[in-house]
Amino acid sequence: MKRIILKGKKVILRPVSLKDAPNFCRWLEDREVTKFLDRYDNPPTLKEEREYILEQRKKKDHIQFSIDSVDGAHIGVCSLMKISAKSKRAEFGIFIGDKKYWGQGCGTEACRLIVDYGFKKLRLHRVYLRVFGYNIRGIKSYQKVGFKIEGRLREQVYRDGFYHDMIFMGILRNEYLKNKK
Repeated sequence: MKRIILKGKKVILRPVSLKDAPNFCRWLEDREVTKFLDRYDNPPTLKEEREYILEQRKKKDHIQFSIDSVDGAHIGVCSLMKISAKSKRAEFGIFIGDKKYWGQGCGTEACRLIVDYGFKKLRLHRVYLRVFGYNIRGIKSYQKVGFKIEGRLREQVYRDGFYHDMIFMGILRNEYLKNKK
């Protein structure tokens, strides 16, 4: 990935570094963090996480950024994945691993920055995401950016002894740019 840096008032998005791996491992051991993620049932080892970072860098259809607070703390990660040059679409993913930064608008701003990048620089037509139905804070954050609920797979995910819905959300380029005015 080119050395792309996206700056907001609360967060800075920068390329993921191997130095970020220990934070990812620590966050992915925290059940409170992973209850919102689809990626892990078991936390990765440091070696596995470094290998994962290197694998992601090689992908042509994937852009991943570490999220830093403006005070310099590494707080999470966000990505545009499954980027389709033909259909001009990508899937968005994010997590704020440092819980001190939850509820402060950092995730919303990171989402806006990467969606803006996707529409303006990558010329995407559509960005979509999947979110667990119980992730109310996440759903509200995505709606602030302009994502709309497009569908729901009922009782798709089994977590903590219960089945939960998987919600699909999306935003189109023209909707996003219209809201930016």
